[in-house]
Amino acid sequence: MYVCSCFGVTETQVKKHAEGGACTPRQIASACKAGTDCGSCVRRIQAILGRGACPRREAADQGKSILSDLDEAA
Repeated sequence: MYVCSCFGVTETQVKKHAEGGACTPRQIASACKAGTDCGSCVRRIQAILGRGACPRREAADQGKSILSDLDEAA
């Protein structure tokens, strides 16, 4: 099923990007352009992200620093 008809992005593609670490609609947009044209799909993307597991969100919920990985990579 298409989530973003402007760019032909499917729900499966959004979920794949989320599994790869995209935790916000903006990060999904950076990965595949979904939500960057008319914007009508942004709420659907938010709903998909809200149901899925996001490693960074889980770490933040547990009180862990989500920037520590970035600090270590620098």
